[in-house]
Amino acid sequence: MKKIFFVFSAPSGAGKTTLVRYLLKRFPSFRFSVSYTSRPLRGQEVDGVDYHFVKAEEFRNLIQKDFFVEWEEVYPNHFYGTPKQTVLECMASNTVLVLDLDVQGGLEFKEKFPSQTLAIFVGVSSLAVLEERLYKRGTDSDSKIQTRLAKAALEIQSAPEFDVLLINDVLEKASEELLLIIANNGYLP
Repeated sequence: MKKIFFVFSAPSGAGKTTLVRYLLKRFPSFRFSVSYTSRPLRGQEVDGVDYHFVKAEEFRNLIQKDFFVEWEEVYPNHFYGTPKQTVLECMASNTVLVLDLDVQGGLEFKEKFPSQTLAIFVGVSSLAVLEERLYKRGTDSDSKIQTRLAKAALEIQSAPEFDVLLINDVLEKASEELLLIIANNGYLP
């Protein structure tokens, strides 16, 4: 059975969102799962395109309504979740869905749809690489970056639970490897 869910998870700064965008450009028939989050917009993000931005209270109400297939409180009052409806629509139409999820959310999603999911952990060769990228990104304070790095050290321990480890030290090389991974799952651009 061909995989229809490609789940990308990574520590902050590993380049997962960049790789997801690259994949979606190469495969225009693939659909991106727009997650819900209660964190504020960052940089050039657009509501409804990058995320559905909601207040923490609204997110909690959606949890109570069983709206999500998976959700996590990644940082205090910063919730992220995948809407069930998007997943069900893709299953009904056999459309490939690309998901950009935190590490725990990625593992939870894989657990719920094991035969239909390819879970990809995007990593880098060292925490120093992550630290450099987070500082260059310029969206977080020093204390937030240190929090992200501490979390990354824990997230890296979960990498063996994913189906594929994709090292993204050099974007061009990682992009080529990603295309091979997708081709090995029966999809050609």
